[in-house]
Parts: sequence; structure tokens; C-alpha cells
Amino acid sequence: MNLRRQILLVSLLTLILPWAGCQFIRETESALREGQQQMLGGTAKAIADSLSQFPYEMLPNDGVDTHAYAHPLITAPLIDGYSDDWTIPEGAINTMRGTDGPIRYVLGQHRQNWYVYVEVRDSAVVYTDATTVGNRGVNADAVTLISVDSTDNQTSFRFAAEAPGKITATRRTGNLSLDEPRIDAHWQDMADGYRLEARIPRNLTGSRIGVSVFNTADAMRAGVTSTSFSGQAPGSVATVSPVLQSVTAGYVQPGLRLIITDKDGWRLAQAGSISTSGAGETAQDPPSGWLRLIYNLLLEPGAETAFADPAPGGRELQSYVSEALDGRMATRWFRSTETGRAIVSVAQPVWSGNVQTGVVILQQGTDAILSLTNQALTRLIILTLIATVVVAVVLLGYASWLSVRIRHLSEAAEHALDDKRLRSALPSALAGDEVGDLSRSFSNVLRQLGIYNDYLQSLAGKLSHELRTPLTIVRSSLENLEHEALSDEALEYTARAKEGTDRLRRILNAMSEANRTEAMIESAEPEDFDPGPALSSTVNAYAGAWPDRQFKFRNTTEAVSVHGSPELIIQMLDKLVDNAVDFTAPGDEITVSLTEEPGGVAIAVNNPGPPLPDEMRTELFHSLVSVRKGDDGKHLGFGLFVARLIAEGHSGTIEADNTTEGVQFTVHLPTTGKASG
Repeated sequence: MNLRRQILLVSLLTLILPWAGCQFIRETESALREGQQQMLGGTAKAIADSLSQFPYEMLPNDGVDTHAYAHPLITAPLIDGYSDDWTIPEGAINTMRGTDGPIRYVLGQHRQNWYVYVEVRDSAVVYTDATTVGNRGVNADAVTLISVDSTDNQTSFRFAAEAPGKITATRRTGNLSLDEPRIDAHWQDMADGYRLEARIPRNLTGSRIGVSVFNTADAMRAGVTSTSFSGQAPGSVATVSPVLQSVTAGYVQPGLRLIITDKDGWRLAQAGSISTSGAGETAQDPPSGWLRLIYNLLLEPGAETAFADPAPGGRELQSYVSEALDGRMATRWFRSTETGRAIVSVAQPVWSGNVQTGVVILQQGTDAILSLTNQALTRLIILTLIATVVVAVVLLGYASWLSVRIRHLSEAAEHALDDKRLRSALPSALAGDEVGDLSRSFSNVLRQLGIYNDYLQSLAGKLSHELRTPLTIVRSSLENLEHEALSDEALEYTARAKEGTDRLRRILNAMSEANRTEAMIESAEPEDFDPGPALSSTVNAYAGAWPDRQFKFRNTTEAVSVHGSPELIIQMLDKLVDNAVDFTAPGDEITVSLTEEPGGVAIAVNNPGPPLPDEMRTELFHSLVSVRKGDDGKHLGFGLFVARLIAEGHSGTIEADNTTEGVQFTVHLPTTGKASG
């Protein structure tokens, strides 16, 4: 991982600050919401205590189970067989199972009238054909409203149609059936059944009401008529209490919604709206886009706000309301992930003495908290983005500048080591930071290395010059001793000393050869020549010099021209072939090849000798370097060094590689074009 990526990763640590800010906002939002819940709980407790004086209004049914709810209607619907003008919430229509499909029905109450709407699925509607009052609806599809009063007397109101349109209801008490003109009803056909809408004065019914649907199948050919029955048993009907509704309206403040239920959860009164902002408050627009996503991740999750709405069926059975119906105060909060708005709800039981008569539900929106949280969150996110972008740009720029300096220093160090002479001057040497210290340290090391390298390069010449005179004196003295009368033992020692001086002379000649080669390169008069013929004749001469080796020359070039000294090129080839002979066995084949390459030619010497160590491939061409095993001291590593001097003196390069057949030494020389015929 490069330096810029490392610093960018480090810059991500700046996100700890916005994370801490988000945690603070979350804690603040939770504390404000808990405070609001406590305030609503106190208000609900005070309202519940004041409602304890209305036990009869809270328990209107004297313990009889409630089965239905009559929704309060703001305006009286038009009796036309349609429910689109009923002011009831969506989902308020009840459903029960019928013969040909579900039966949908709903009860409403406006002033002193009950309103009934029934929607029946019927594959074949059978109309009544009776002409007498008492038999209307017999053997026909019909809807019956059953009423039971406090003395358990039952009265039924039967609705059957001779044809779509306005119909007359039949009232049946005991065995007496009469038309009831005070009831308005309308029968409306639809594609898969029919609809019935009716208005019934409340003084005609008792406290318990049930709805029944009779589905008659008329088999005309068989002369048989069958009837199936679907219905809801009579039960108490819960509806809004005018007294409690009036009392509730006095308790409500802007921004609050108050709901009062009986002991079974049926809604008896409702007032107020949480969408209304309080005094001094303004409704906040919901956060949008990425702000809403961050807001949803930041705040604690809550149930959707739709669950806080009044139950469309009229019976409040949310979990927190159920807790209050069991005698325990409960609180919940609801939050919409779409709009970001939240609602705090409190359910407080109402007691009349030791008897629980109902529940008070108090709800309030969190516009003030939402406004505070949104503003803080917006400022935090904006400042965080600005700070993060600025820090990232600054760190990226600094990392780029620092990496460029380090890269330049690295490249300069590599080039300093690759050159013939070491360069100790490196970039950033004058800087006062750690990179400058590193550059100065490298420069000092390279300076010392350069001095040592110069000393090594001149050591051979100096030793050759300084030792040649005393070696000559020693050799001449040994030759003079041979003419003196010496014992056999002394003669043996003299011969050994003379042999040692010969070996020293050969070593000195090899050490001085590099200096002579450099001088020859500088003094040689270069010319353009074709290396092919010169190499061919030289390789043929090697067969006579080393008869126990096999030599082969391959030339795949056409006539090419190389600018340089043919003698030096032959000397370079001598060193490479001599090195190849040392690493091969008698009978091995040594191949010399001349090939053409883009912009030059390549002279390669291949031998089947042992592979070169990987770490020595580039070190072989330095002076005093040898990889021979069991070397007797005759080879000081000057041969390949001389070959390198000649190759570089001709603007070429030399390299060594292992091949599948052994070792290959390759010299790359530039060409000046095609040789003339």
C-alpha cells in the first residue's frame, strides 16, 4: 500500500468526530422524547382522574359485550345505495363470510339515526314477488337488521327488493309483520351482487343490534328454493358519547390528539389533531434524500406512525392500549421512515373507584424535537463533509508531495548505484525534515562507497606498479643463485621461489590488463566493420587452441556495420570463450552466435556449464569477483571485468543468464547500418 493510500486511511479517523456528534444528537433526542413522554403521562393522568366522574358514560352497556361500532358521521349520507359520501376512515367497513363471497357492512350514527350499509356478493340475485305486506321478502334475497332491547324483546327489520331502487322495510315483532315507512332504504345492484343503504331512527331499535343476510337460490326448473344464512349475532353497539365528546373537546390543546375508550377499547370520544402545530412552533418539512437516510440510521427505530392513528374499526387494540386496559400506564413512540415525523403516545387507565371504566389515549407530534434534531444534524453533516473534504484534500496533497520526494530520492539512489561512478548528490538534501535527513544519510553513504569503489578500481594498477620492481629484483636474484654452487635442497627451494615469482608476475599482468584495456579503448581509432567475418575466423582458431572442446559459430545476420575496434571485440570474445572453457568438460560444445536485433546486434556465447547463482548475475562483471569452486588462486575475476569494459566502451551492454542448456553470456552492440559490399 503506497503512502497516499495510507494517509487517506488515516484521514478516515476524522470520522470519529461526526460519529461522536451523532451519538450526542441521539442521546439528546432520546432525552427530549422521554421528557415529552413524562409530560404527556402527567397530562393523561390528570384527564383520567377528571373522567372518573362519568362512570355511566364510560360503561353505557351495563356489562353486555360489544360486537359493533357505529362510526360518527359528520354529515348525513344520501340514501342512494352508495357509500362514497360516508365520512368514515378507510378500512372501517367490516367483513363477514357469505355464501358467494365476503359480505361487507358498516354502521354509522348521525344525530338520532342509525345508518347501515351492506355490500353482498351474490351470483344470482333473487327479488321478492310478494304483494302482501306480511309476506314481503319471503323466498328472496334479503338483509335483516335484528334489534334487542333491555327486556330481551327482539325486533327485526327486513330489507328485500322487488327491483333496484328505493325499497320499503318490513318490521317484524313477534308474529306481527308491518311495513315501516319511517325507515329509508335503497337497493342498488352491482355486477356480482347488490348493495343496501338504509337510515333507521334510533328510537325504533334497542341497545343491541345484529345484521343477517339471506341468500336465496331459486331453482325454477325443479321448483325448489334454498336459502343460506350469514350474519352477526345481536350485540351492544358502541358509538361516540356526546357528553364525553364535549368534555374531551375542552381538554384538547393544539398539537394534541385525545382519544377515550371504554373498558373494551371501543372509542367513545376523539378530539384534536397531532398535525396542528402548537403556539410558537412551525411544522417542519420532513428531511429528504441522504439526510433522511442518515436520520433513520441515527435515531432509534420506532413503529410506523400509521400504527398511532385511530383504529378504523373503532376499537383501539394497539399493544400499549392493551397494557392500559390491563390497568397499567403505557407509552410508545412512532416514527415514519418516509417523512421522518414522530408521534409520542401515552395510554392511561381511567378508574371509577376500584373499577376500571376505560382508557385515555393522549398523542402529540414531535415537531419541536424534530426541528431541533434536524437543524443539529444538518449543521453536523455539513460541517463534517466540509472538514472531511478539506482534511482529505490537504492530506492527499501532502502525501502526493511527500511520495514524489521519496520516489525521486529512490530513483536517484538507484541511478547512483548503476552508474560507473557513484553520485553522492541526491535530491532533498537541503530539506530540514526527515526526508532531508534520509537524503543526507544516503549521500554520506554513497560518498564513502564512492571513495572505496575508486580505491578498489585503482588498487590493481597501484599494486601492479608497486610490486613489479621488487618482483623483478627477486626474480633476478633467484636467477643469479642458480649459477652459484648450491646443495640439492637449496636448489629445490630456489626452484619453488622462482615458480612463485612467475605466478606473481602472471597475477600482476592480469591486474594491469584492465588498465591497459581502458587505455586501448581511449586510444583506439574506431572504424565501421562487419563483425561476422572477424568472429568466424576467431572461432575457427579456438578449435586449435582448445582441441578437446567443440566450437560452433552461428551468424543469422546480413551484412551489418558496427563502429569500434575489431581487435578489442576479439579480445572481449577471448575473455568470454576462456571463461566458457573453464566451466565446461572435454567434449562439450561451446556456441558463439551473432544475431541481429532492433538497433544493433547481439554476440552470445553459450556453454553447458553449471548455472549461475541468482545473486551473482550482475556481480560477475566487477573486478576481483569469481564464482569458481575449488579455485587455486589463478583467477582473480578480471576476465569478465575486461569484457564489460570493452562492451561499454563500444556503447554496449553485457549480461549473463541461465538457460535450459547451461549459461549464456550476451553482448549487445549498436549498429551504424548495413556494411558495404
